[in-house]
Amino acid sequence: MIDECLVVEFSVTGDDCPLAEATRETGTTVDARPPQLRSDDNALLRFSASEGADELAAVLDADDRIRYLHASRTDSRTNFRCLSKRPCVVHELTDAGFMAETLQYREGTERYTGAVVGHDVLQGVLAAAAETVGVSLERVFPLGSEDDEAVAQRWDVTPAQEAALRTSMEMGYFAVPRGATAAEVADELGISKSAFLERLRRGQATLFAQVFG
Repeated sequence: MIDECLVVEFSVTGDDCPLAEATRETGTTVDARPPQLRSDDNALLRFSASEGADELAAVLDADDRIRYLHASRTDSRTNFRCLSKRPCVVHELTDAGFMAETLQYREGTERYTGAVVGHDVLQGVLAAAAETVGVSLERVFPLGSEDDEAVAQRWDVTPAQEAALRTSMEMGYFAVPRGATAAEVADELGISKSAFLERLRRGQATLFAQVFG
């Protein structure tokens, strides 16, 4: 048994997958679940956006590589499901052993967060990344270190919600008077203000339900 598991973050530029191109064209930020690659090499996509969702939907609907696009609204976000005939770079990293957990597309740039089991697998993933256009390793650290999603695992919030809560605390958003505005925290996280506030509310609701439930 391999005891070591590493958390890794990649940034990807220059990928011509439909989601990356659509966010580049619309300026929309998209949060996605890891895509499911079918045996026919088509990918099943599930993702959401808050601001610019209508424009994003129009661009994707006009893309010949996207089929069966479906959108549904919940609160301030629009959730999408579709089939893509052009898989993203994340599949090549997955084939090498990368286990994606969160994906974000913003203005054409993709950010992947996930895990690999052991340094040997990490070397294989890095080798695969080196053969793929515009893939850069941003961070790597042991799962279970102070930098990982320990709060997320303990309290059952998502990594994105944990990041919103942690960054809010670090920047003094909860202080009286506030040390940072919602827009400033959102900028630090690289997301829109509405996306930050939704993650914060959902994370707080999950925490409070467990503390007071």
